[in-house]
Amino acid sequence: MQSPAVPELAHTHTRPIHWVATATALAGVVALSSLTQPGAATAAQTPAPETKSAPARTAPPDPAAVEFPLECGPVGVVVKKHVAGDLDGDGRPETVVAVHCDAAMGTPPDGMYVLTRAAGSDTPRLVATLVDPGDRTNVDGFAVRDGGITAALLGYSSTDVPRCCPDVRESVKWHWDGGVFVRSEPSGARSV
Repeated sequence: MQSPAVPELAHTHTRPIHWVATATALAGVVALSSLTQPGAATAAQTPAPETKSAPARTAPPDPAAVEFPLECGPVGVVVKKHVAGDLDGDGRPETVVAVHCDAAMGTPPDGMYVLTRAAGSDTPRLVATLVDPGDRTNVDGFAVRDGGITAALLGYSSTDVPRCCPDVRESVKWHWDGGVFVRSEPSGARSV
């Protein structure tokens, strides 16, 4: 019989005593680590002397609490979309809302309005009409960014175009200036 090239090593064969020793050592490490935990964390920061506390956040006006100037006959008014933001820089949010009559068929024109509430009041009120439903346009989408309102309006190039299928798209923007919303449109913003 040939002897192996590597001699038998005692530590290469595990015996029950090896497992007991490993388990005991591991239990000792866990017990020791639980005794040496760091103190409780404190995340409180002291404010810098020039830090001012933020004003109390008020909720934006709720479109459901406003009666819109739409003549819808026996059907109600549908809020298509609403977005809130501070448009006049007073620290209180306004709500921009697009609404139309709840017509069962066709494409009813949209109205787009700005809602606010007076300081100290919970009652929202309509303060501006951005898109009059009498203009026979639809609001395709809008956003409030940096104190301004951007929107895409859909309309018709002539009375021959079916009222289901607007064929004019116009990009517009409003911003608060001197107590009124001023409308502008980027150059070349109208497409047919």
